[in-house]
Amino acid sequence: MSMNWQRARTDENKNARKEAIYQAAFTLFKNKGYDKVSFNAIAVEAGFTKSNMYRYFSSKDEIFLKVFADLFKLWAGDFSQQLQTLEQDVAAKDFADIWLNTMLSQPRLLDLMPILFTSLERNSSFEQLLEFKRLSMNLLYRLTLDITRIYPDIEGDKAFKLLNLSYAATTNSWTATTQSDALKKLYQLDEFKALKPNFKQDLTTSIEIIIQGLKVSN
Repeated sequence: MSMNWQRARTDENKNARKEAIYQAAFTLFKNKGYDKVSFNAIAVEAGFTKSNMYRYFSSKDEIFLKVFADLFKLWAGDFSQQLQTLEQDVAAKDFADIWLNTMLSQPRLLDLMPILFTSLERNSSFEQLLEFKRLSMNLLYRLTLDITRIYPDIEGDKAFKLLNLSYAATTNSWTATTQSDALKKLYQLDEFKALKPNFKQDLTTSIEIIIQGLKVSN
């Protein structure tokens, strides 16, 4: 993919350029893994020169955080909207189903979530992480208000814990769906069939358990 980008003169052109960078970065991160992707490789994939890329971003960490933050905002808005349809003390499975379905509607977010834990948060600068964590905390805080309305027994730190544990369960369950040919073959054996990952079932069960546990914890 190669484009001869002229200097953007309007916000629309700048946004189009950034979108091209986001898409290039996502493609490379998903296919090669975060650590094997360079800033220059993203520039090449997007059809930019390295110097042109620096007009928009300072590093691949910044690009990743921006891509992830945009996807996370979309998910959080959708999730909050869906939670507003739930009655107080609704069955945990109904909450878990909404979590699952809103996550499945953002497959790009699911693909990037494991990278956030395994690579990015070890490599990013303090300033980059501070900005990202503040954004995340703001979005999560709004979701805790939705959670407390639905489950009055789960408020404050408990509501944050529900989000963090559900997020971790999602990352683990989604990562488990990526299997080598050898692992797929192993799960076909009778003795290991019970261990075969099932993303939808594993995740909803995990969230139901988390909710029930937090309801009775002090």
